[in-house]
Amino acid sequence: MSKKVLIISTSLRPNANSEILAHETERGARDAGHEVEFVTLKDKEIKFCKGCLACQKLGKCVIKDDANEITLKMKDADVIVWATPIYYYEMSGQMKTLIDRANSLFATGKNFTEAYLITTSADGSKGVIQTVLNGVNGWVVCFGNLELKGYLEAGGLDNPNDVQSRKDLLEAAYNMGKNI
Repeated sequence: MSKKVLIISTSLRPNANSEILAHETERGARDAGHEVEFVTLKDKEIKFCKGCLACQKLGKCVIKDDANEITLKMKDADVIVWATPIYYYEMSGQMKTLIDRANSLFATGKNFTEAYLITTSADGSKGVIQTVLNGVNGWVVCFGNLELKGYLEAGGLDNPNDVQSRKDLLEAAYNMGKNI
């Protein structure tokens, strides 16, 4: 069954390893027959949540920036794939800011029931992803029928574009998309 997949790349860096893997996931999902939309946060203006909770009544945030357009795409997706570099053992700030701004989705009907996560880091140790998983699982738990179905931890990537030489990671990202 075809699904509507939204991939959100949160790195702002050119040739970002996480974005390269996100594109491989996109390719795999398209090859599996899914409808895929790719959103990058590069050149997007996403301000911090003010905590006013007006979104709970309005169904959208009162702040006028790019977050509302992205959260509408999130609302309509069946699957959301987050791709983030790990900074100081946590998701990127722009990813966390977008998650906070997606608070408006609590007050509206939403389609997504599956989430996936792609992380990249310079640290090649296993488990670097753990604090990011904690944050993403906190978001998942808040949506009741949402499940984190899979993740890809890609460490040991010191420089932009390093992942291009890691065929194992490129293949894993492709296969994650193919198996959505």
